[in-house]
Amino acid sequence: MSHSTLAPVGSADQTPAAPGGPQGPSAAGTPPTPHTPWLRSVLLALGAAAAVLVVLLAFLWPTVTSTVKDLPIAIAGDATATAQVEKQLDASADGAFDITTVATRDDAVDLIRTREAYGAIVLGEKPEVLTASANGAAVSQLLGQVAATIQKQANAQAAAAVAQAVAAGKAPAGTVAPTITVAVTDIVPLASTDARGLGLSAASFPLVLGGMLGGILISLLVAGSWRRLTAVAVYAVVGGLAVAAVLQGWFGILQGDFGINALAVGLSMFATAAFIVGMNALIGTAGIPVGAVLTILVGNPLSAAAQPLQFIVGPWGAVGQWFVPGASVTLLRDLSYFPDASAAGSWLVLAGWALLGLIGMTVGHFRNQRVVAAATA
Repeated sequence: MSHSTLAPVGSADQTPAAPGGPQGPSAAGTPPTPHTPWLRSVLLALGAAAAVLVVLLAFLWPTVTSTVKDLPIAIAGDATATAQVEKQLDASADGAFDITTVATRDDAVDLIRTREAYGAIVLGEKPEVLTASANGAAVSQLLGQVAATIQKQANAQAAAAVAQAVAAGKAPAGTVAPTITVAVTDIVPLASTDARGLGLSAASFPLVLGGMLGGILISLLVAGSWRRLTAVAVYAVVGGLAVAAVLQGWFGILQGDFGINALAVGLSMFATAAFIVGMNALIGTAGIPVGAVLTILVGNPLSAAAQPLQFIVGPWGAVGQWFVPGASVTLLRDLSYFPDASAAGSWLVLAGWALLGLIGMTVGHFRNQRVVAAATA
């Protein structure tokens, strides 16, 4: 007589728990995820902290170390008067100004409009200080202080001359020197829609970030060299038109010809995105952070978007103009407010970075073709 063995209720279809509880293999047989080694965990944390420090320094260093120096200005007047004022400026603000002497007020205005000078001092019977608020608030404030200093010195000299004349009997007692007022004239004012000039400075970082994000997304999500190139071109055209429409048509930050401004914005976005995609094509995934670091941590802090490039320590202000952020913000400022200035340098810098990206994409494309051909041979 056979006897059947009854299993405990509910146990027939159950799988015994793996030794070690949750750390053991799953029911599907998937091996557990191993713990990250302690040393690697600590090193990753230290690396992340160092990265934060680098980002902080990259953005704060140009501002904290900036000094008022080498601001290009003109002095218009006769040789004797200009030499005297230049000497006074050197004594009161040594190194603050890079001075060019010109003969007339019109010559000084030409230098300001072509952005070879950021302001000017006009000497004569009616002294005047010429500014260009489109160069930024820091320049206007500095030249306003210069005007106040010149006015104070001129009145002091006039009072001394009158006192001397009275003492010598050449003027009647009680003679008072006429008050001298130094007029301040804004030759290139900001638009009323961006009266404090904050728009251009604020827009520079989103433009940089937009170009970078476009390059990263296309690198990661689009496969095929020609498809990537097409995506970058479409991104730049659409983005350039859209961003220019917002900055100029909506907020009134940009001035001048809309088509040229859209072309400048689009070329800036194309240059950044193409460079990142090109680096990715050349050296793989590591090319993406290379492009991002050069754009965000090097180019953007040195772009001189919020202050004159001369104020940035050492040669770094000039170096910043060789990167996309510096060239693009300078180009947009020139197109909006200084149409007489030569913008060829900024156009060439942006075109150069775009060309570097195209070369990277092309070289990567043909290299990949050779690899594929060798693998299938």
